[in-house]
Amino acid sequence: MQRSSRDRLSRRRFLQAGAVAGGALSAGLAPRRAGAAGQAELEPGSVVLFQGDSITDAGRDRKAGDPNAWPGLGRGYAYLLAGALLADHPRARLKVYNRGISGNKVPDLAKRWQEDAVDLKPAVLSILIGVNDLWHKLGGRYDGTVDDYESGYRALLKRTVEAIPGVRIVVCEPFVLRCGAVNDDWFPEFDQRRAAAVRLADELGLTLVPFQSMFDRATKLAPPEYWAGDGVHPTLAGHALMAKTWREVVGL
Repeated sequence: MQRSSRDRLSRRRFLQAGAVAGGALSAGLAPRRAGAAGQAELEPGSVVLFQGDSITDAGRDRKAGDPNAWPGLGRGYAYLLAGALLADHPRARLKVYNRGISGNKVPDLAKRWQEDAVDLKPAVLSILIGVNDLWHKLGGRYDGTVDDYESGYRALLKRTVEAIPGVRIVVCEPFVLRCGAVNDDWFPEFDQRRAAAVRLADELGLTLVPFQSMFDRATKLAPPEYWAGDGVHPTLAGHALMAKTWREVVGL
């Protein structure tokens, strides 16, 4: 099948973003690179929202709904990013939320999107979704296709842009590491779903954080289990690397 110009552009964008992640790994915490919106202070009272599945959820207390409440931020990359953003932008009086829910797929996000995203009116919305869309399928609990994932995700992103003018959306590339629960059965379909997320970020002009290429480089420094014991859920080191790379790419 002949590749479209959009596919070629998506791959170019993906490789460029991957180079950023590679630089962060090789050079430690590199100077932050301005994102699509440029390097700027967030407006006072801005909401920063992290959305996704168990990787974002990271054991958060769902009863702790207030912004910046550490039990409600979990124990993962969202928690690490919340602390760093609050420390670096004290004048902005940011309101940081984690609304990731373990086990979620794109259709699950869509069902709760009004309450858990649109109503919060985030200035920055970070989304990491996709691993369960395949994992649950492999386990016989879901039958969604790659096309279902892409079309559902596209509808969710367009709905968000229309509902929250000026929102900056960060699409986090879904990732897996080849260890634990992740075996050959995951491929090539997982890579097709990753490519769909990359295409959507390019198509809609959104910021892409290349977590898969980041972890691919990381496994040259330490085995996959060091970063994600079951191949899906990051260790402390994995979450820390995610937080560092997110800041490097997003520029906040």
